[in-house]
Amino acid sequence: MSERFDALPSALRQQASLAMCGAVPTLLVQPEGIESAPDRPPLLLWIHGRTTFKEFDPGRYLRLMRRGIAVCAMDLPGHGERFDPRFQKAAHVIEAVLAAADEIDSVSRFAVDRLGADPGKIAIGGMSAGGMVAISRLCSPHQYAAGVLEATSGNWSELPMAAEVDSATIDMIHRADPIRHLAQWRPIPLLAIHARLDSWIPFEGQWRFLDAAEAKGPASLVTRVAYDRTGAPGEHAGFGSMSADAKERQTAFLTDHLLRRPTLGVSSP
Repeated sequence: MSERFDALPSALRQQASLAMCGAVPTLLVQPEGIESAPDRPPLLLWIHGRTTFKEFDPGRYLRLMRRGIAVCAMDLPGHGERFDPRFQKAAHVIEAVLAAADEIDSVSRFAVDRLGADPGKIAIGGMSAGGMVAISRLCSPHQYAAGVLEATSGNWSELPMAAEVDSATIDMIHRADPIRHLAQWRPIPLLAIHARLDSWIPFEGQWRFLDAAEAKGPASLVTRVAYDRTGAPGEHAGFGSMSADAKERQTAFLTDHLLRRPTLGVSSP
């Protein structure tokens, strides 16, 4: 396989495989007990943050596969198996985010086929830049059932990098900023986890985006979790001492909305 795949916990490797969806490298994780399960499993499509890769943070995948939820994790453009040093810089994060948002639906269909997942029970989500991909995609018509967002933003004009990039990138940020594109927002269950002291993606900007999303539908669909202090670098990456708590909350949320709720009866995105 690969060094990163080989470094995964053995229990995860037994259920996982690497596969290419066109030019997009993916990690596919089959849930445990799938052979005896009466129904097709739900699916989480997960996108990692800038400078990491799809095999990062395997505890998330272990929890979900043991709960009966399949996972497809994809490498962001310029990351992981398609590494490009240019995309490791914050100045190019929006370019990578928008490119990945255009790839999500084809990756979802691919994962549904490969994992035998239920096309009516697909959640999308991500950490930091990966969460920005998910939010961007949810601003257009879609068939996704839930979203999970960690230390991310749908309020791009308030990101610190907006003051550090060239005019062309600023224009790109303003044109694509999700908070400006909620006209077609379809309310779905959302879990948003953030650290109040996050110095990379400001807490207040994301909370303003969530306020705007809540205004589009029942506020009860949006679940917010705010940590006061985590000890993570920049109070951002991985949630530090609250990492396990964040994963447990995400697993419980997806279990509730994908396993305990009826299938939506829709076709794959």
